[in-house]
Amino acid sequence: MEKDSGLRLQELRVDGGASRSQLLLQFQADLLGVPVVRPRHVETTAIGAAYLAGLAVGFWGSREEIARNWEIGATFKPAEDRSGMAARRGGWERALERAKGWETPA
Repeated sequence: MEKDSGLRLQELRVDGGASRSQLLLQFQADLLGVPVVRPRHVETTAIGAAYLAGLAVGFWGSREEIARNWEIGATFKPAEDRSGMAARRGGWERALERAKGWETPA
């Protein structure tokens, strides 16, 4: 993302079912070297649809009013040193390479 955007990542905001895994979010924080922030309500797709419906019927006055409802549920800060993460990333990349050949085309 940094390479494509030219911007330095300050934090990663996550949502959805996978964001319930504290192990995954801590791993992401360690791997990226930035805080990973999970909202209080992780099912933002459903909440977003409800917010848009409320906005359409005038329940909410603006997108800014809706945005003020967003709350941090948890923040995962990088905790592992960079050299330790380099070794773990190497293992992850080897696992991915091995998994690529798992399924054969029909």
